[in-house]
Amino acid sequence: MYTPEYRMRRLRANANIRALVRETHLSADDFILPYFVVPGKGKRHPIKSMPGHFQLSIDELIADARQAMELGIRAVILFGIPEHKDPLGSDATSDEGIISRALRALKEALPELYVITDVCFCEYTDHGHCGLLHGNDVENDGTLAMLQDQVRVHARNGADMVAPSGMMDGMVGAIREALDDEGYANLPIMSYAVKYASGFYGPFRDAAESAPQFGDRSSYQMDPANGNEAMREAAIDIEEGADIIMVKPAMPYLDILHRVREEFGMPTAAYQVSGEFAMIKAAAANGWLDHDRVMLESLISIKRAGADLILTYFAREAAEKLRTAQ
Repeated sequence: MYTPEYRMRRLRANANIRALVRETHLSADDFILPYFVVPGKGKRHPIKSMPGHFQLSIDELIADARQAMELGIRAVILFGIPEHKDPLGSDATSDEGIISRALRALKEALPELYVITDVCFCEYTDHGHCGLLHGNDVENDGTLAMLQDQVRVHARNGADMVAPSGMMDGMVGAIREALDDEGYANLPIMSYAVKYASGFYGPFRDAAESAPQFGDRSSYQMDPANGNEAMREAAIDIEEGADIIMVKPAMPYLDILHRVREEFGMPTAAYQVSGEFAMIKAAAANGWLDHDRVMLESLISIKRAGADLILTYFAREAAEKLRTAQ
């Protein structure tokens, strides 16, 4: 009978030893919880393709965020859905826009909550694209000026961090310049540095009401086939002043996430996007997967690949599960 020379199972024998030698650890501190904010009061509209998530009015947002904080979630990211949209996404650059009002209310009610704002225009424009249109194309440099206006508004209304997501060339440099010039040199930028033109965004576009009215976003978001290009995108954003760099989506691009973290050693975020969330929810609802086990396994894979921060729609459920496991 053959006797193995190496016995790896010795350190797998029971839960205690597995916990002692565990290499990657997950906690609520890792999570950023996304919210979709709408005008009005007392509004809590279910998002059909994202079970457990809602479009929330500001009063409901505050109540929900307070519960998230009680679970140990320290940070949220806001996406605004204005009452009126126009070609320039004017609500996004207004002190009375939906995000400006949400920022002021959140910082007054929950001053310890770390509030990040998504910086883009797709939720605010009537055409659903991420900036200023020239014909059927997004005009890059004109959009940069709009992004500068947007971050000035977010900064003075209380944002703790801004997160540009539109994949415009030069967006981080333009935003850093605008913030510095306005006296917000200490406000960090989390750049969606590596954002792919992915099919996994479908439920988000329902939630944010941001689907493009024509074409798609392949002329500014990245080709899913490209990896080396991701490294160049991340390097440019770091050079322009990004404090945190993000890879989006997460699980289909864990190889890219790992490369970015290893190459640059920067604080690195990954966005477990709406499609990733919805697939697990749907499979669990059909009895095909163990919901909690797969939820946590998916999150630990993102952490193991190199993410310091994880934007995830599972944040609340995962935080609760981790708390009860302690």
